[in-house]
Amino acid sequence: MKGFFRKMSRGPFSRAGVVVLLAVISGFTWQGDDLFYRINKGIDVYGRVYREVSMNYVDEIDPMDLMESGVDGMLSSLDPYTNFINDEEGDEVDLITYGKYGGIGITVATRDGKITVMSVMDGYSAQRQGILPGDRIIRIDDRTLSDLKPSEIRVLTRGTPGTEVKLRVERDGEDAPLDFILTREEIRLRNVSYSGMIGDGVAYIRLDRFSRDAGDEIALALKDFRLRENLKGVVLDLRNNPGGLLEAAVDVVEKFVPRGSLIVSTRGRKQESERRYVSGADPLMPDIPLVVLINNRSASASEIVAAAIQDLDRGIILGTRSFGKGLVQTVVPLVYNTQLKITTAKYYTPSGRCLQEIDYSRGGAADTSGEKETFRTLRGRNEYGNGGVTPDTVVDERALSPLTTALLGRSLFFRFASSYRSDHPGPVAATEPLLAMFREFIAEQDFRYEDETVAHINETIDLVRESGGDTSVIADLTGARDRHVERVENSFSDHAGEILSAIVTELRGLEGGEEARIASTLGDDPQVQAGAALAGDGSEYRRRLTYGSGDER
Repeated sequence: MKGFFRKMSRGPFSRAGVVVLLAVISGFTWQGDDLFYRINKGIDVYGRVYREVSMNYVDEIDPMDLMESGVDGMLSSLDPYTNFINDEEGDEVDLITYGKYGGIGITVATRDGKITVMSVMDGYSAQRQGILPGDRIIRIDDRTLSDLKPSEIRVLTRGTPGTEVKLRVERDGEDAPLDFILTREEIRLRNVSYSGMIGDGVAYIRLDRFSRDAGDEIALALKDFRLRENLKGVVLDLRNNPGGLLEAAVDVVEKFVPRGSLIVSTRGRKQESERRYVSGADPLMPDIPLVVLINNRSASASEIVAAAIQDLDRGIILGTRSFGKGLVQTVVPLVYNTQLKITTAKYYTPSGRCLQEIDYSRGGAADTSGEKETFRTLRGRNEYGNGGVTPDTVVDERALSPLTTALLGRSLFFRFASSYRSDHPGPVAATEPLLAMFREFIAEQDFRYEDETVAHINETIDLVRESGGDTSVIADLTGARDRHVERVENSFSDHAGEILSAIVTELRGLEGGEEARIASTLGDDPQVQAGAALAGDGSEYRRRLTYGSGDER
């Protein structure tokens, strides 16, 4: 080593250079406004604090929990999409990327404080062994579930394909709990949850996610529709689709736009983040009328698709404004099977729009200036940036009555359907006797509807009581509240059609699975019906695509 330093001092390196090299070897760079120096300083400070707290804090703590808390705290100062993924959460990356995970094929949610099976996937272990929607899980292996959340249940049921998991469930009509031994399998989630014909010659496709196979699933659906001689148009439903892989979004757009079309571009802090995604294939349906449905829960990859279709004037966007997520994430492998999902770029539509609404560099503030930059579609229509995709045709979602919303919130449709199905197998129809049975059921459940008016009256009653107010005032308020509740509950007949529709949807979903559930909702969905009418009317469709300057939004 001494000889090495002598050569360095006699060669092209100065003694000052040796000092700098020593500093680098020891983990530091020259002090000053240098990025690497500041990074190393931060690592040293964080490591020292972490070690001191782990070893010397008054109470014993789990060092791994402390580490994750520190990392989460650091990342919380950034955007909400930059996340640390520990070794137990790695299957979530596979789920996003490939649409698959190791599990038993059920979805669960909390109903009346109990972990309840909401749906059972066709062909997997849970269905084959006899698990039913409505079953309440009370034990997994040797773990009771009274204190766990659905997200924690998923950790227990998921795992390596081929391994076993034991479930104990309660079921209506059974006197004792039922025990099942299930084998975990590779569960593949479909991107396209439903495709079929609606209306006269209009095809409908619902796309729920953008994993790697999304484009292939869209292609299969389109090829099936192309065989129909009377096909007039296609409705692509991206509502409630939170996104997924950027490449999958590009693949979906390729099925509709001309080869060579710019679909999306990305730009970030580093030069390698700048990319242009251009369609490299001939479209399967280059000319058929296309209507894309979006809402405020359509985000990320959904917005890439909707914006590209809009900017290229390839179709009409219908619904309500999308979420406004224009950020690109990259998953970086770390050590010990952990990963970091980090935002590395923003994406831009073919016309140059960035759809990101919230500026996290300014503490998560949205642009409230009211000024929106104007962009042009391929045919010259005006479009606007600074937050989501604005539909060409605005159609609001169906607004449920407060009574129906309250019944949904108590899971009474699901609970009634689970109970009814055990005694009434087979097809179901929307009938008055079915509605009457539901009314009896909710009466037995001691359902009392409380809306905001009731809540405000109850708050006032509490204030009067706490302040020692006149009991006659309390009696008057109580009477007014009860009369209001009675009027609302008597409005059951006013919303009978809506309530009966919700009952039938739940029953058909339990009987026929997710496809049957979706099919039963399409007929009274105002956005689907408006999209079908527009896609099926070629002259009106073409007229709307020729508007200049963004008229008739």
